[in-house]
Amino acid sequence: MTDTVRLDKFLWFARLAKTRSFAQDVAEAGHMRISGRVVDRAAAPVRVGDVLSFPLHGRVRVIRVEALPARRGPAAEARLCYSDLSPPVDAPGAAT
Repeated sequence: MTDTVRLDKFLWFARLAKTRSFAQDVAEAGHMRISGRVVDRAAAPVRVGDVLSFPLHGRVRVIRVEALPARRGPAAEARLCYSDLSPPVDAPGAAT
């Protein structure tokens, strides 16, 4: 098994993107960071321990890569590949 995987493949395999082409679009939009450095290419390497931050579906996602998936498996398997460090989403109608 390799020690890196393409950014777009990771997003797709980990089920953070519904399609591979959407994962490529997210990666190439220039809003993605891997461990603090801005990336704008789908082929950027992702390693275990990297922290990815990117806007997705109206919020900022921050995830730490825990494992590199070899395939796009079931959702339960995909969730084991990362830890979600995203800021909590405020519930609608919550007191501030």
